[in-house]
Amino acid sequence: MAYSSARKSYDICVVGSGNWGTTLAIVQAQASRRVVLCVREAARARSLEDSRENTESLPGVPFPSDLVVEAGYEAARSASFVIIAVPSEHIRSTCRALLPHLREDSIIVSATKGLAVGTGLRVSQVINAELGDRAGLCVLSGPNLAREIAAGMPAAAVLASSNHAVAVDAAAAIGTRLFRLYTSDDVIGVELGGALKNVVALAAGMCDGLGMGMNGKAAIVTRGMAEIVRLGRACGADPLTFAGLSGYGDLFATCVSPLSRNHHVGEQLGSGKALPDILATMTMVAEGVNTALAAQELAKQYSVELPITDQICAVLFRGKNPRAAMEDLLSRSAGDEQTGQPL
Repeated sequence: MAYSSARKSYDICVVGSGNWGTTLAIVQAQASRRVVLCVREAARARSLEDSRENTESLPGVPFPSDLVVEAGYEAARSASFVIIAVPSEHIRSTCRALLPHLREDSIIVSATKGLAVGTGLRVSQVINAELGDRAGLCVLSGPNLAREIAAGMPAAAVLASSNHAVAVDAAAAIGTRLFRLYTSDDVIGVELGGALKNVVALAAGMCDGLGMGMNGKAAIVTRGMAEIVRLGRACGADPLTFAGLSGYGDLFATCVSPLSRNHHVGEQLGSGKALPDILATMTMVAEGVNTALAAQELAKQYSVELPITDQICAVLFRGKNPRAAMEDLLSRSAGDEQTGQPL
């Protein structure tokens, strides 16, 4: 099969060939849907088609025979559903390249978790800025470790949209028996949960790298969720959203799984390695690194305290020793658990 197919019509177009985009394309093809995986560069598309697997970020998982790989975004013209799964730092440029090829009635599903550095904008806000405010926009988030889902293990996630009917349609179109999708109207909460849990995962990994034990890690993870809820509430999210799949569910998976990129980065930092050296060995993006900085900027806009995020930023960007960062967190006044205010 050539890397550019003559097929003119698709049910679903997946944009982005990292491990998550590739996984979503595989899952949809396995469900007998007409799926195209759109890749920005022709050489990359040709490589994926020749090997029929993503040897770089999802090795050992073969493509279904009818999964089509296309160079460029023209295939999106025929798709009813377009799933965007690129790193958050590339979301704006991807939307600009995609815009000429989108149908007005296409439902856009953002599968990207992160915040924009410099503005603190959520991914859906960037998408709307570039594609125009679209009634058919959903965000997908949840405890979704790509390698497990690609291997056929069960998972669940949340599709959030301000338009309930759109969320329901999208859940029916891209959900499967093993990839169960719930719906929500809390776009802010679902997006912030998916983005900010990566920062907490850095801290959880750091605990493991420092050998702080499960009690210390549990304390960091729980207080990390308190930060997420505090900032989410200030931004207009429903606090109950963070008790669901895109909150505690995603936080749990990302903070404990060895498949988590952000946990890996934190663990390596805790064991004494430098951030540039860690990132140089990775083929995939650890979204929590940039999200930590963006979350700090967003917190300033709303006058919200994020002590764990602040310490993570100090380690990542100002060279602070990870153990000193954890000790500074532990030396803070404990305060009231519910309000976070000093006793």
